[in-house]
Amino acid sequence: MVETILQHWIFTRFAFPFLLVFFILFAILEKTKRLGDNKQINALIAFVVSLIFVNVAFPVEVVSNMVLFLTVALITMFVALLLWAFVGGKIEIESGVVKVIIGIGITLAVLAAILWATGFYTPIYEWLFSQDWSKSFWVNFLFIAVLAIAVALVLKGTKTE
Repeated sequence: MVETILQHWIFTRFAFPFLLVFFILFAILEKTKRLGDNKQINALIAFVVSLIFVNVAFPVEVVSNMVLFLTVALITMFVALLLWAFVGGKIEIESGVVKVIIGIGITLAVLAAILWATGFYTPIYEWLFSQDWSKSFWVNFLFIAVLAIAVALVLKGTKTE
């Protein structure tokens, strides 16, 4: 595979993470005005923190992985919304339940991405699903969850006034 200049390690391991952290931190300092209205102080602090950030390998790796997840998630959402627009027209979410379900889905996706990006996904997955006790636990858990949902739906359907 041909490597372009933008794939060189100087850019991927230093310049891009440095610029990302610098601009985000500078924007936060400018917006919150925690250090006053002096742009030079904000830029200097953002510069120093960004230099410290790129000197440690693990945070740079985590941020790189999270940016990869973000780009894939944005493209996936774009395609899903594009297909939805072709099929259904306008997207209007007025139901609070749908908003909560979407919020839970986004939260779980972000947590999964953080676990994957930090490398903690495999040990947690093995602890939850590769133990002697895990198969019977998850079957029982699923059985109880289905029963709880069924009872909740039945109780919601019978209104006592």
